[in-house]
Amino acid sequence: MRTTANIVQLGIKELRSLWHDKVLLGLIVFMFTAGIYTGATSSSLELHNAPVAFVDEDQSPLSGSIRQAFYPPSFRQPALIGSHEVNRALDSGTYTFVIDIPPDFQRDLLAGRYPEILVDIDATRVTQAFIGAGYINSIVSGEVSGHLQRSSSGSDLPVRFVVRSLFNPNLNGIWFGGIMEIMTNVTLLSIILSGAALIREREHGTIEHLLVMPLRPFEIMAAKIWANGLVVLCSAAVSLFLVVEGFLGVPIAGSVPLFLFGAMLHLFSTTSIGIFLGTVARSMPQFGLLIILVVLPMQLLSGGMTPRESMPELVQQFMLLSPTTYFVKFSQTILYRGAGISAVWPEFVAIAVIGIVFFSVALLRFRKSISLTQM
Repeated sequence: MRTTANIVQLGIKELRSLWHDKVLLGLIVFMFTAGIYTGATSSSLELHNAPVAFVDEDQSPLSGSIRQAFYPPSFRQPALIGSHEVNRALDSGTYTFVIDIPPDFQRDLLAGRYPEILVDIDATRVTQAFIGAGYINSIVSGEVSGHLQRSSSGSDLPVRFVVRSLFNPNLNGIWFGGIMEIMTNVTLLSIILSGAALIREREHGTIEHLLVMPLRPFEIMAAKIWANGLVVLCSAAVSLFLVVEGFLGVPIAGSVPLFLFGAMLHLFSTTSIGIFLGTVARSMPQFGLLIILVVLPMQLLSGGMTPRESMPELVQQFMLLSPTTYFVKFSQTILYRGAGISAVWPEFVAIAVIGIVFFSVALLRFRKSISLTQM
């Protein structure tokens, strides 16, 4: 009971100390509000209202169906222009894409020839140009294939291949980006807050005050873990409802309490990592450099940005030691696919075991750093 009381009181002291640290407090508010919103909306992976024009020199039913296949919200309503207007329209930035359908395009296609469609792209709009080229290729190929099938057989094929996305049917990148930003910020802030709490004690000289009290290193470390983990967990929950579901309009498919329970297990691991880094670093600048060396690889190789299957086998096996790998996996399973505890309990067990290992290592290192301070 005394140990529990000490941990609770020390945790309350950590919360008060964080409240008076306006820089860290502002960082938490920013990263779970404006940081989530800007991170999800700034890097779009799909076209939105791209200006497109057609030079239709064929004037056939096929060319008309191709024009009609370009519609909002991916493209603006297509405009018809003459071939002499193409260069001026691209130079002025009026259109990003100009699609030139040559004369006798439909007739040559049905005759078995291979007519070509010219697509002029304003490559100064790099991202939109790259993504739009794939969109145009897919749309034109689909319309041409459908026209050839109807012309050759007079009817549709008996089997039609239809792809439906269960979560995010429109493949809106904001839906994925908002949730992934929360996962990223949970890991980053939990490590920063717990490590900064330890370094702050050392820099302010309050660690000596704790050492003269009847407190054990376990109690000091456990207090920092639960206090900082609680702040990040509550911030993530509020951000999930207000920013992701509210401002971004992202529907949550699964159980939020189950996700928060898994996030709590993840925070146990990451806050232990933060305290370990805090015992290694002697100042906040050193701690910041360690964050770059440790947290960035954990985030980039966890499977949230790039599928783990596309990584080298050695990297995949090594990242099984990182809690972020399991955090990203069960978060996507719960929030994207609506899975229950029966589908994610192996990840929960794995991340709990990793957390115990990191906690034990951090505690040994913390005890060693305290003994050096006493000397």
